[in-house]
Amino acid sequence: MANTPQSKKRARQNEARFEVNKARRSRIRTYLRKVEEAIASGDAAVAKAALLEVQPELARGVSKGVLHKNTAARKMSRLASRVKALNA
Repeated sequence: MANTPQSKKRARQNEARFEVNKARRSRIRTYLRKVEEAIASGDAAVAKAALLEVQPELARGVSKGVLHKNTAARKMSRLASRVKALNA
């Protein structure tokens, strides 16, 4: 439990930041799910459009500190290769 004024303030800041980060993670997951669903349906055009939408979201997650840059790069690479396979 926080005792000092500084630690109480830090606890409040952590709670607020947690809520913001939770919303950001949820938003990223929603965009990722759209790509996954498009790939599962086999629609290459929709999958490509969804992939273009998720790219800036992943980049934003990295810049805001929600995702590690290598994690975002790995997700992007794997999704891109799966979307590319749909066209082949």
